[in-house]
Amino acid sequence: MAEITGTTLWEHTADGWRERPASDAGLGHRVWVRVAHREQFADVADTLGMDRAVVASVGAHGPAGDRPHVEHLEAGLYLVAPTLSYRASTADVLSGQVACLVLDGVVLTAETGSAAVLDGLAARLAAPQAAVDRWSDGVLSALLSTLVSAASDVEVALAEAVENLEQSIFDAQRTTPVEQIYALKREIAEARRGLMPLGTELVELFFDPEDHAAADTWVRRLTTAVDRLDRRLDAQDELLADMLSAHLALVSVRQNDDVRRISAWAAIAAVPTLIASVYGMNFRHMPELAQPWAYPGVLGLMLAVSLVLHRLFTRSGWL
Repeated sequence: MAEITGTTLWEHTADGWRERPASDAGLGHRVWVRVAHREQFADVADTLGMDRAVVASVGAHGPAGDRPHVEHLEAGLYLVAPTLSYRASTADVLSGQVACLVLDGVVLTAETGSAAVLDGLAARLAAPQAAVDRWSDGVLSALLSTLVSAASDVEVALAEAVENLEQSIFDAQRTTPVEQIYALKREIAEARRGLMPLGTELVELFFDPEDHAAADTWVRRLTTAVDRLDRRLDAQDELLADMLSAHLALVSVRQNDDVRRISAWAAIAAVPTLIASVYGMNFRHMPELAQPWAYPGVLGLMLAVSLVLHRLFTRSGWL
């Protein structure tokens, strides 16, 4: 096989899948070729003697060809599946795609995005597999399992982010986590969109009604794992909604506390203000106006009434 930039080659042997130099001759019947870009499929097809017309035709449906889907071919199939990864520094869920063409025993794959699913696929193929698919001696089943495993890592990271945010909701400091809650709900929605094709369309298309027992081994396991992840993401989304409701309730309680506190201080300030305004009218015949103790007596009365009101409001929880 001639060298193509960014190409690695794995061959299926009696001991399983093993990586080998792409330039070696004498390839076996089952080969997995990993290329850097999907546009290189045609060049690799020429090198391996595959039907170039079939390779060039797959996925050639405009924008629809880039959406997650499966195309059944006469001698294989073509798969486009979403990938998920999590960037901890920005708490973002990043999506990408992996394309996989199985034709005449040859598997071609290419990936976009930062999930590094094909690296995980290579590690999975290097170990013994409990169950394999009927098209590619385990490449497709291992690929889908790796996709679900990557999605599981994203779910765990989102769960940790939700847990950390939940602790800040009931923090004594007055924070406004509404934007964080919305951002996490958006990332959870992104993760569920990426997970949905694996749990509905793709898995159903891979199910083999003619070979029910063989298909059950990995298809049902994959379906169960995807359903479990979706339920967890849905539970996290509901928890965020509850956290938003709790935050709004806490804001309402704090506002009521502020109103009561302001009202209490206003009532305390009203008493000396009322007394001072009465004595400020300067009528000639005011009570005790000519007495030397009248001025300090009135000040003492203002202070005493204010202290009594302050104690009453404190005991009632308004201060």
